[in-house]
Amino acid sequence: VSTMNAKTSSEGEEEASGMRNETLGESGRLGEAKRGRVIHVAYAIAALDLTLLFMQMGVMPYLAKSLGLDSVGFGYLQTIFGVLQLVGGYIFGRLADRFGARAALILSCASGSVFFLLMSLSTSIPLLFLSRLPGVFMHGIPGAQKVITDMTTPSQRAGALGKLGLCFGVAIIAGSALGGVLSTKLGIYVPAYVGLVGSLINTLIAMVWIPSQTKPKSDHHVTEHSNLFSIREILRLMKFPGVMEVFIVKVFAGLPIGLFMIMFSIISMDFFGLEAVESGYLMSYFGVLQMVVQGLVVGKLASHCTEMTLLRLSVFVFAGVGLGMALMRTVWHYCIIAVPLVFAFSMLATITDSILTKAVPSSDTGAMLGICASVQPLTRTVGPTIGGVLYKQFGVSSFGYLQLMVNLGLFVYLLKSKIPLGEMKSQ
Repeated sequence: VSTMNAKTSSEGEEEASGMRNETLGESGRLGEAKRGRVIHVAYAIAALDLTLLFMQMGVMPYLAKSLGLDSVGFGYLQTIFGVLQLVGGYIFGRLADRFGARAALILSCASGSVFFLLMSLSTSIPLLFLSRLPGVFMHGIPGAQKVITDMTTPSQRAGALGKLGLCFGVAIIAGSALGGVLSTKLGIYVPAYVGLVGSLINTLIAMVWIPSQTKPKSDHHVTEHSNLFSIREILRLMKFPGVMEVFIVKVFAGLPIGLFMIMFSIISMDFFGLEAVESGYLMSYFGVLQMVVQGLVVGKLASHCTEMTLLRLSVFVFAGVGLGMALMRTVWHYCIIAVPLVFAFSMLATITDSILTKAVPSSDTGAMLGICASVQPLTRTVGPTIGGVLYKQFGVSSFGYLQLMVNLGLFVYLLKSKIPLGEMKSQ
């Protein structure tokens, strides 16, 4: 009996190993080429999704104004979208774990189609608010990240996730420019029509080119009858070694700069004295920086340095950025500060996502990515209130001093704490 059990166990391990190898290439023969194609398709979907999102973000204030929505009402509109994204992020991740990355991406792209359809029909304020509802499942980046985490080994993950930042840079430049040109030349609703077509194309790409299974069947052990939104499940993930510590760093390191970016439209007018066109140029500059940093810096550093070293580096650079922001007086100062800012922001996002997805079982990577994706919507939800108070009471420099103090504290914490990254292996 003992011999038979050992044999069965050995066969089971071999089968699981075979399935795991199949994940990373769908078959032993196609392996690397198949995996590379699927990852590139995920990049393409993410790039188009973000481009369409930035396109509507640039047009939305003008559409809202044309319908008679004042600045307070527009703030409510943005808050509703942030709350929907916040709640939907984790649910989306759980759906990705349960039904697979392909189904999750199709859901995200289809939700985008409904979003743009409703936006194109928004001839009144209630319809404009209604158009925000599909945002609960619009999570193109977490969907693409889920495909990438399923298709890469732990050692490849940080570099592969980092390249998503290239998509972000392209989207900032193309989306902002496209939205402005289309709405000015052809009409305020044309970007919504283009967004609808683009989202439908993305849906078809996901259906055709993303394989139905991107991880081994042996990894599909998500509890089928558990609730999609469960505080208990979130707490379970946070109990894995190192997860809580790294997630705390992820949330708080970027929070002050997140508050600043939420208030940036007002700061650019009042503090820097920029016109709308000049603000657009500044956004394009950020997009180019993002592409350079993600394309030339993050991946190379990830292949040569440990993740803990890069995490400490990003937090330390963030602290320096805070000092620079506290002392800046002109937009040219900000352009200089933007270089280390984009580096720290990109590195922090990439490394923490990589660490956290490796810290949990592969059947929970979608949920973990969903939790990570909720950080930005959380900032967008609470940011207008906190950022408004800071700016009104203490001025622009307060964002810098807050950034400096928070990140210095986190840097000391990372130096002294022994976060068990060695235990963070793909299961």
